[in-house]
Amino acid sequence: MITFAPRFYTKNYSALKMKLTQFRFDLPKDRIAQHPARDREESKLMVIHRDSGKIEHKIFKDILDYFDEGDLMAINDTKVFPARLYGNKEKTGAKIEVFLLRELNKETRLWDVLVDPARKIRIGNKLYFGEDDELVAEVIDNTTSRGRTIRFLFDGSYEEFKENIIHLGETPLPKYIKRDAEPEDEERYQTIFAKNEGAVAAPTAGLHFSKNLTKRLELKGINFCNVTLHVGLGTFRPVEVEDLTKHKIDSEEMIVSQETADFVNRTRQQKKKICVIGTTTMRAVETSVSTAGELKPYNGWTNKFIFPPYDFKIADCMVSNFHLPESTLLMMVCAFGGYDLIMDAYKQAIKKKYRFFSYGDAMLIL
Repeated sequence: MITFAPRFYTKNYSALKMKLTQFRFDLPKDRIAQHPARDREESKLMVIHRDSGKIEHKIFKDILDYFDEGDLMAINDTKVFPARLYGNKEKTGAKIEVFLLRELNKETRLWDVLVDPARKIRIGNKLYFGEDDELVAEVIDNTTSRGRTIRFLFDGSYEEFKENIIHLGETPLPKYIKRDAEPEDEERYQTIFAKNEGAVAAPTAGLHFSKNLTKRLELKGINFCNVTLHVGLGTFRPVEVEDLTKHKIDSEEMIVSQETADFVNRTRQQKKKICVIGTTTMRAVETSVSTAGELKPYNGWTNKFIFPPYDFKIADCMVSNFHLPESTLLMMVCAFGGYDLIMDAYKQAIKKKYRFFSYGDAMLIL
């Protein structure tokens, strides 16, 4: 059952404090998309009008009807790399999943990873990957209950090392997709904008854009700019505290170029719409915005956690997928769209059989 909190269009935002349980709802398992839509632009699109509360049910390619010449869409151009490896533990041969989280040092081949089952992996253990042991790694530190730091023992060039990772790695589909990765996932779990490799999860709102739809938007005079935020698993880490102010998000690497900052600021000055595509893009632009409401170039890390109430500085509208109950992603969408309106929209989405999560459908919040 979906629970509701006080409405967020009151101006007394400081008096409102949201709790974790207010983002809880029952999501039938059959609403979790296990495969992508046949065509990217043929996903369902729920259009939410914040000013009137009106909710429309469309197809994603209909997004073309809501934008005009000079409007701007900001996208995340991060590229997912094949972060899931399967190896064998030395001596016992036990099968171990190693999920590559973050490269710590290129020269020493040092990585932060998650291992499963973690209880079998201790400091000093060696792991072997590939039928002919093309890669070998040694565990050198424990970081969390499942986290480890490993060093790949590889004498070749960095390019050769990365080729091995790509050859042996698997598309890192989220665990809620209850199947093995298939050949189509290599292309479909990647946006058409992807160019800067570094993400372990796709910026899923961007998955709905096809080359054809993007071309049609451009022909209408709608502009695109890009930021880079390398999505990590911290984005999906469960919130385990009732008081949202006490939750911390893992840092993720991000870049906002001078060109993108200038494009966004110029669009704002011209009073045209700025549509942010996805929660990761929203985190990036809200991290690098000035107190005057202008976007600044930025190259660094962000652990920004956006939840209601929040005063957004850049976006006039946003595109997002349908997210997990009690997730930080749902919290951000509620902060942007208004808690009552978004939770009602989710209730309708379940009733009307919208598909949820990475390979699911989308909403446009105007």
